[in-house]
Amino acid sequence: MGGAAGAPRRPRALATGRPRDSWHYGCVPAAPVSAPVQTEQPVGDVVPDRPWVTIVWNDPVNLMTYVTYVFMTYFTYSRKEAERLMLAVHHEGRAVVSNGSREEMEVDAAAMHSYGLWATVQKDD
Repeated sequence: MGGAAGAPRRPRALATGRPRDSWHYGCVPAAPVSAPVQTEQPVGDVVPDRPWVTIVWNDPVNLMTYVTYVFMTYFTYSRKEAERLMLAVHHEGRAVVSNGSREEMEVDAAAMHSYGLWATVQKDD
């Protein structure tokens, strides 16, 4: 049935197959440490990242006064500027409402979605 009476018990093996009392248990090998290497990039080949824009699109649901309110509230545009952007959305079908880094524009687009407006993010042309 089992082992002989009085026989020494074998240590339980870990998932690695090594016995628990092995010197490997609990040891983590140290990762090799190396200093970061700087590479030189030719100045002529570096293209700066173009800014990104948030575009609000026209929809048949939201009132023009509400869109103006959102632009004034979220972007802190003056009433005149907010109305100008709202009219661009209404007449041209879209308006660029902000520009900057991609992360900032994604935050602005998500904010417009939370207000119920349709907005997208794209690279500026």
